[in-house]
Amino acid sequence: MSNIPETGRTPRVQIRLVVIQVLVFSLLLTLGGRLWYLQIRNGDDYVDQAKNNGVQRVVQPAVRGSILDARGVALADNETRLVVSASRTELMRMKDDGKAVLTRLAEVLGLTPKEVQDKVRLCDSKTPKPCWNGSPYQPIPVTDDATTQQALQIRERAEDFPGITAEPTAVRRYNAPGKARTAQVLGYLSPVTDEEIEKAKESDSPFLRSDQVGRSGLERTYDKALRGKAGVTSYEVDNLGRVIGEAARDRGRPGANLVTSIDARVQAVAEYELNGAMKAARKELDKNNTGVNYKADAGAVVVMENNTGRIISMASQPTYDPNAWVGGISGKDYERLTDKKSNYPLINRAIQGGAAPGSIFKVVSSTAAVNAGYPFDGTYPCPSSLSFGGREFKNFESRGYGSISLGRALEVSCDTVYYGLAHREWIKDGGIEPKKKPGDWFYRTAHQFGLGAPTGIDLPNEIPGRVPDRQWKQSYWEQLKDSWCREGKKGGSYVEQIAYENCLEGNKIRAGDAVNYSIGQGDIIVTPIQMATVYAAIANGGTLYNPTVGKAVISADGKSVDEIEPTAHGRLPMDKDTAKKMNKALAGVATVGSAAWRFGGWPHDRIPMHAKTGTAEVYGKQTTSWFASYTRDYTIVMTISQGGTGSGASGPAVRKIYEAMYGLDEKGNQDLRQALLPQPQKALPKIESDGSIDAPEVRPYRPRKPVDPNAPQRTGASPPPATSTPPAGQRPGTGRGNQLAGPPPAERD
Repeated sequence: MSNIPETGRTPRVQIRLVVIQVLVFSLLLTLGGRLWYLQIRNGDDYVDQAKNNGVQRVVQPAVRGSILDARGVALADNETRLVVSASRTELMRMKDDGKAVLTRLAEVLGLTPKEVQDKVRLCDSKTPKPCWNGSPYQPIPVTDDATTQQALQIRERAEDFPGITAEPTAVRRYNAPGKARTAQVLGYLSPVTDEEIEKAKESDSPFLRSDQVGRSGLERTYDKALRGKAGVTSYEVDNLGRVIGEAARDRGRPGANLVTSIDARVQAVAEYELNGAMKAARKELDKNNTGVNYKADAGAVVVMENNTGRIISMASQPTYDPNAWVGGISGKDYERLTDKKSNYPLINRAIQGGAAPGSIFKVVSSTAAVNAGYPFDGTYPCPSSLSFGGREFKNFESRGYGSISLGRALEVSCDTVYYGLAHREWIKDGGIEPKKKPGDWFYRTAHQFGLGAPTGIDLPNEIPGRVPDRQWKQSYWEQLKDSWCREGKKGGSYVEQIAYENCLEGNKIRAGDAVNYSIGQGDIIVTPIQMATVYAAIANGGTLYNPTVGKAVISADGKSVDEIEPTAHGRLPMDKDTAKKMNKALAGVATVGSAAWRFGGWPHDRIPMHAKTGTAEVYGKQTTSWFASYTRDYTIVMTISQGGTGSGASGPAVRKIYEAMYGLDEKGNQDLRQALLPQPQKALPKIESDGSIDAPEVRPYRPRKPVDPNAPQRTGASPPPATSTPPAGQRPGTGRGNQLAGPPPAERD
C-alpha cells in the first residue's frame, strides 16, 4: 500500500486541464477571427461572388410528333436543317442595337438588311408582318434554309457575328405526298408567346420559350400530344460559368404521332378535281345572270365515311403551301396569304365557308313536310310558277310536272312543291302575325338535322352556320333596325325599299321568307361539313356523327395507342319508312333526275349512287354550285362559289373522285387493282419501337384524258332536266315586295 497522499497528483492534472483549455480557447478564437474576416471584413466580396454562381438550364427540345394519313404516310414530320438565329437580347446590348451585325448577316445570307431586321423585330398592334411573335428572350430564327457554306462563314467569323448562331435543328416539314397539300387541315406552327407561357405555367403542359405551338388545323387541335415534353437539365455553375455539378434532370418525352383518317391518295384526287372543276367553270358563260364567265373564286370538297363520320379527304380552294410558315414567314408570303386579292387561302372553306345551300337543303324540307303531316307519297302540285304577294316565282325554264310526290319533287328539284308546302305551314302558324306557339316545322327540323350549330369536328374555328328562325329574326332586327330605318325609303331604289320594309317588320317571317327558305335560299347559311354530316346520316340510317380527322394518337415508340372512337351528336328526325323513301328518291336523282346526265354508265346495280344538286343564288354574285352525294360507304359534298349549277360545275368532279376510289372507268367497269379505297380503311399503321414506319409510296394523281363536252353523252345520259334552282330574277331571293323575302345575304367565306 502506497504512502503517497491522493492530492499528490493534483498539480499535474490541473496543468494538463489548463493547457487543454488554452488550446480550445485558441482554436475558438482563431475560428471566430476567421469568421469575422469572411463575414464582416470581406463579406461583401464573397456575396458578390456568390451572386455570380447559379443554376443554368439546358433544354433538349422534344421532337414533334408526325401527322400521318390512315396508311402511315407522313403528311407532316420533321427534317434537320441549318437554322441561323439571332439573340435579340445580345443585339440590344450593342450601341446600334445590332444593326451592323444584322447587315453583315444579310450579306452572307443573300438577303436585304431590312428583311433580316424585320425578322427579329417584335410584333405588336402597330408592327406589320413579318415580325417575331414569340418570346424576346429566345433565339429568333432568321432562316431555316442556310447552306453549309453560309453556316461555316458565320461560325468561323464569330467575332463579326456576336449573338448569331448557325446550328442544325429539327424543323417542321409538310410533305404533300402525291402533291396533296392538305394545307388547311394540317395547319401550321409559330413560336409560343410570353402570354401563353404565363397562362400555361400551372397547367400539366407548360410551355418552354423554345416551343413552337400549333396555330390552326390539326397542329392546333392536337398540339399537346404532338409537342411532347422537352428535356431540361439544371447545372450548378460558378461565376466563371464552370459547371460545379448537376442540380436536377427532367427527362423529355418525344411527341406522339397523330394518325388521321385522311387518305393521301384520295386527298390528292380531291384537290386536283376541285381545282379542275373551278378552272372548267371559269370557261363557262353565265347565261342566266351576269352574262360573263363564272368567276369560280373559291370551293371546297369533303369525303366522309358514312358509318363513322371520319374524314377521308377535305380540300379547300384557294390553297397554299404550309411550309411557308416554317422558320418564320416572309413578308411577301404573309401578304399573299392575307391579301383580299388572293381570296384568303388560310380559310378552310369546308368548315368556315358559309353559304345558302340551295336545293340540297330540300332533304330537310321534305322531312319537315312529312313531320308536319304531309305524306311523302302524297300528291302535290308542281306548276311552272306560283304567285305570292302579287309576285310570280317560276320553276326552272318555267317547266311544270303536274301533281307529283315529294320523292319526285326531289328527283326533278321542283321548287313550287316546296313553295306551296312552306306557304301553307306559314299560314297555319299565323302568317305575318304568328300564333303564340307556332309549329315552325321547317325551322325546327333544320335544327334537328344539326344545322345552325357546329358539327363538333376536331378542327378549330368551325362556324355554326345559321337557321333564320324567329329568334334569329328578332335578334338580327334589333341589331340593324336603326340603320334600316335611317337608310330606307318607301318607293325608293331596290336597296332603299328593302331597308324600308325591314325597318317596319324585319323581325317578322314573311311569306317570301318562308317559301324562299324552303328551297335553301334567303338567310340560311350552311357549311360543306354540315351538309356532308347530314347526307352521311341519311346514308347510315339516321346517325349524325361528329366528323373527325384524328383517328389515333400513338406514342413515338408505338407502344401506346389511344384510338379516337366515333361519337354522335344526334339522330335525324325521320322514321324508317321516310328514310327508305328518301333514299329511293335520292337514287332517282342520279338515274332519272337532275344529276342523271352526269352519271350515265355508272354501275348503279353494283354501287348505288344517291345525289342531290343545288344551285344557290347569292345577292350581288353569281350562283353557288352544290353537289351532295353518297354510296354505301362514302358521302361526298362539293361546293364552288360563283361556279354555276350543281350538276354542271361540281357533278363531274364528284364522279371522278368516286371513280378513283372504287377503281371505275367511264363505262362503269371496275378494276380493284386501280381502286384507291373501295372500302373504308380500318387497320392502323404499325409504328416500330425505333419510331420507323413502313409507309407505302403515294404517287401523284394522273387523271384520265378529259372527255370532250361536245361529244355524245355516255350510255343512259340525257340532257339535264330541271336544275335545283331557277335563273336569277325568277325567285323570291332576287326581289321582294308586299311581305316577300329580301335578297339572300352576301356569301360568307
